[in-house]
Amino acid sequence: MSIHWYPGHMHKAQKEMQEVLPKIDLLIEVLDARIPYSSENPMIEALRGDKPCIKLLSKSDLADPSMTAKWQAHFESQKNVKTLAISTEQPSIAKQIPDLCRKLCPHVEGQHKTLQTMIVGIPNVGKSTLINTLAGKVIAKVGNEPAVTKSQQRINLGNGIMLCDTPGILWPKIENFHGSYRLAATGAIRDTAMEYEDVAFYLVDYLALAYPERLMERYQLKEMPPTEIERMEAIGIARACRARGGRVDLFKASEALLQDVRSGKLGRITFESPEMIALEEIAVEEKKAAKAAKQEARKKARVPQRQRDKLARENKDH
Repeated sequence: MSIHWYPGHMHKAQKEMQEVLPKIDLLIEVLDARIPYSSENPMIEALRGDKPCIKLLSKSDLADPSMTAKWQAHFESQKNVKTLAISTEQPSIAKQIPDLCRKLCPHVEGQHKTLQTMIVGIPNVGKSTLINTLAGKVIAKVGNEPAVTKSQQRINLGNGIMLCDTPGILWPKIENFHGSYRLAATGAIRDTAMEYEDVAFYLVDYLALAYPERLMERYQLKEMPPTEIERMEAIGIARACRARGGRVDLFKASEALLQDVRSGKLGRITFESPEMIALEEIAVEEKKAAKAAKQEARKKARVPQRQRDKLARENKDH
């Protein structure tokens, strides 16, 4: 599935971020704990350079805790990176962020300067809720849909810390098709940018492998149906998603599955592991290499035969 959702304000936000970053001492990147890799914007990593970074795994109350611990260890093996698993259920954990900022930038505190921080992340990952928690009042607009924040704003958190808020931004091209499905499944993009059935079929296959007991318990299945279409039909029957004539309405069944996943009704689920991503990255690089080779072959095919013969003679002489 290819997702095409890169609103104009995201391009503008990226340019503004590039302009402000030289003045920033530390980045706070908010990731979705259910998809830590797929919610990590590669453009932000490239722009960050060696700046200290706190990666916050938000919505951790919806993620598999053992997988969250794995991802924290993975990120903290990187230079100048610390992590925290946060959720709206435990706002006290988020209150640790200012102290962590100061620990990562002792040189700034030693100079008695205001610590300049920037909070970044993809749409609908929980940045605005976090900002309101840190500020102790409603400053950022919160909405249960992506692309609520449209422009940068500066927020004084007190205790010598200034926070620059930025709109949630995706990136123009998602190389890993698995990431597209995961972003869609967790609500990082507008539902109008995807096909419910495509995403639901992808999800039900993953859940049948990784969390079969959750599917069977939620939808009261005595055994796991062998195919994705049969699994979706079983979900439709369990959730009373019927069309005229009594047949299962797959669109409604898909919608029901996505709602259950996003609300946590299937339990605490993580959709990717560091080991999975390592294999997927290899597959992406192989695909890119194959594409580059194909393009090179096309270029050569466009070279006139006379010129190819001349090049062949020159190479032979050398």
